[in-house]
Amino acid sequence: MDLDKISSELPVLIAGPTASGKSALALEIAERDGGVIINADASQIYDCWRVVTARPSPADESRAPHMLYGHLAYDAPYSAGHWLREVAPLLTGPKRPIIVGGTGLYFLALTEGLAEIPATPPQIRTEGDRLSLEDLSKDLDPRTADRIDMQNRARVQRAWEVLRATGRPLADWQDDTPPPLLPRTACTGLVMETDKEWLEARIRRRFAQMLDQGALDEARAMLERYDPALPSCKAIGVPELMAYLSGTLSLSEAEEQASIATRQYAKRQRSWFRSRMSKWAKITPEL
Repeated sequence: MDLDKISSELPVLIAGPTASGKSALALEIAERDGGVIINADASQIYDCWRVVTARPSPADESRAPHMLYGHLAYDAPYSAGHWLREVAPLLTGPKRPIIVGGTGLYFLALTEGLAEIPATPPQIRTEGDRLSLEDLSKDLDPRTADRIDMQNRARVQRAWEVLRATGRPLADWQDDTPPPLLPRTACTGLVMETDKEWLEARIRRRFAQMLDQGALDEARAMLERYDPALPSCKAIGVPELMAYLSGTLSLSEAEEQASIATRQYAKRQRSWFRSRMSKWAKITPEL
């Protein structure tokens, strides 16, 4: 897609798999046309991880306004509903929003609406934390299973919690969704479309760069607070680096396992975006 064809007035939404160049594209558009870059990545909201989650660097943040990056403590509760409430006032601010990230649920909540599901009681969440992915999955109804990534534990557990807490399947709640804050007709939606081999090579290089840039220092700083049950501590690369620091893995093993986990995640993202964002404009990064 020719960037010159992107409206300089409509909000821009940039989705895509990890390491596909989304942040660079957002910065290019912001510097060319102005605007504020808004995070739509569930791992980049936490203040404890900049390098590990590939948040924009301080140098990049100095080139254009950035919002909703690294603004939460590692143990703060957060959901698509929290994100939607935070992004709502930014849609009508003085600067055009350029929303970028890899959490597809955030984009769908914004452009298709978000079901108003009651909060999950802590005891049910604790119960869900103890169950395996297989145990969580077997209770879900077929309609809900068709709508979520059944390999993504967080998504499956969320659907299980909704069913357990409300007695209604997640799909039923979604069918009662209110109107969206930003309909697709009111914005430019872009999905990064990458060559598989190019992306996998980039993922491997990027994790090596993260190590050079201080990823281990971030992990050491969180070692005493690390809780694998917390969403912030499930960010790809974090469990692997913690395993290295605890002596369970060598550094090369941690790097390899993190690269594999990232490639698997990117594969799921690509499949999800193809399925749920098939009508969004495709854009290919420069190889």
